[in-house]
Amino acid sequence: MSSHLVVGTAGHIDHGKTTLVRALTGVDLDTLPEERARGITIALGFTHLDLGGDRTLSFVDVPGHERLVRTMIAGATGLDAVLLCVSAVEGVMPQTREHLDILRLLGVRQGLCVLTMADLVDEEMLALATMDVEEAVAGSFLDGAPILAVAVPPDGAPPRGLDALRAALATLAPAERSATGPFRLPIDRAFVRRGFGTVVTGTLRSGELRDGDEVEVLPDGIRTRVRGLQVHGHPVAASQAGQRTAVNLAGVERDDLARGQVLVHPGRIEPASVIDCRVHHLPGAPALPDGARVRLLSGTAEVMAALSVIDGEALAPGQDHLVQLRTEAPLVLLPGDRLVLRRESPVETLGGGEVLDPWAPRARRRDHARVAAELRALLAGDRSVLLSRAGDTGLSPARAALLGVTGGAPLGDRLVHPDRVAWLQARLGEALDTWHRERPLTPGAPRRDLRRGPLAHLDDRAFDALVALAAARGELVLEGPVLRRPTWRIQPTAAQQAVLDGLRAEVAAGGLDGVSAGALLAREPDAFMLLVARGDLVRMGDRVVDGALLQPLLAQVRAWFDAHAAMSPTEFKDLSGLSRRMAIPLLEWLDASGLTSRQGDQRVAGPALRRA
Repeated sequence: MSSHLVVGTAGHIDHGKTTLVRALTGVDLDTLPEERARGITIALGFTHLDLGGDRTLSFVDVPGHERLVRTMIAGATGLDAVLLCVSAVEGVMPQTREHLDILRLLGVRQGLCVLTMADLVDEEMLALATMDVEEAVAGSFLDGAPILAVAVPPDGAPPRGLDALRAALATLAPAERSATGPFRLPIDRAFVRRGFGTVVTGTLRSGELRDGDEVEVLPDGIRTRVRGLQVHGHPVAASQAGQRTAVNLAGVERDDLARGQVLVHPGRIEPASVIDCRVHHLPGAPALPDGARVRLLSGTAEVMAALSVIDGEALAPGQDHLVQLRTEAPLVLLPGDRLVLRRESPVETLGGGEVLDPWAPRARRRDHARVAAELRALLAGDRSVLLSRAGDTGLSPARAALLGVTGGAPLGDRLVHPDRVAWLQARLGEALDTWHRERPLTPGAPRRDLRRGPLAHLDDRAFDALVALAAARGELVLEGPVLRRPTWRIQPTAAQQAVLDGLRAEVAAGGLDGVSAGALLAREPDAFMLLVARGDLVRMGDRVVDGALLQPLLAQVRAWFDAHAAMSPTEFKDLSGLSRRMAIPLLEWLDASGLTSRQGDQRVAGPALRRA
């Protein structure tokens, strides 16, 4: 059983919400001078009620005035239950119905109905007010909920009905909140407290926050540190999901903070601007065409957004729709979060619903049928849709966890849909087969040369992981930087062999002076490199020599070192009969081959020559 339950008041202006909370808790939440002067709640108010045992109720008192619905939504987001307050004198009023609509849209699932000011009416009027409430809540989550009459006389007379209300509050179901999810605290207030500095308050949506934690203020990206926590006015070492929390922040100015921002642990969540949702358009709302601008309210944030109707041409009154919202400013959202849509002008509640994909790819009109099918599959529980949407880039493990995605295939540091990995592997195989077909005199393809076409967009880690996966499955062989099919062998055709023979004869004709390597490479690159790889041709700087012609020279070098301890460049020129232009590259080749070793201006026998 949860030790904390967040309960909000809702209802029309002047229907006794704040008075009821004061009677239950002893705390007057109308603290602003303007609130006291006007007798209405303007800002959100918070207090708590200890029910005994491990049950504590956090009360959120929200304003009822029609101009303050935005504040009401900020307070109602994250509620576990609601007290729908209706004056027994006036009965159900317009804001009562709008608040009830909003609570439905925000996914509130339980609560109680309270008839306030019951001392101001007779039994007949009280019965009529009760029937009025029953009719208003019919078909909603409050259908069948207790309707409790309460009186808090202003003259100090004893209140009536509070014991029954407390008993009913104790029967509310415990909240189901994620203690393991990412920490999120939507900010509903920010202020400076003397002796402490900047403080923000909110209700933890999920996760846990500990004193000393590093945190980030999104969407602004402000990094800061927690230097004090309070829950219901008491210092604590940690705050958990569902608790009303005050957070003292280090090194951040009050002017940098505002309602609508969200505290998170750094790097865990990215703000979203393209959001796929399922929404319910209220029966009394006007039809809303595709492309309309709306006010989007979620958590404590409000932004303007462009509406794209995925499954139709317009939002129809009383209907559920799949939509994409493109916001003018980023929001901090996760799948399952609730939102409310209000008209731009005149301001009225249109509908709302739940977030399906907060980091959706932008859907163009020609894609609507496909996107609608994806969202319906997502609603049916197929989370792999989100992997498919991520394409070859895939999802980071952290993003996959936020989206509830499992079963992705690792590719580098990302998770990619297995079908997409199979597709990429097929493209890699096709690219390698094409290489073998078009360049049959090469031992294989340099791996980077295959990262083209449909594979060009993969980063190094993803491409290397794709190659390693194909190698592990026996679909290709890795030989240093070269890839080949396991069965691939160089088998020159008669025409290709003629090219090879012609190149070798041309080089042999150049003797130990060789010929230009660049010219041959430009003319017949694959044949040239094959002959070099086989040792038939030997490159020496910008020249190339027939390997067979070097054997007599090597015999001369061995004989020299049988009789001498060292050899100078001049002695090598005399021995080989070569000019300095070719003698120096030959000496450098002997050094690189380990046949000789340079010591100052002299050469001595190298390890390879001594082993021969």
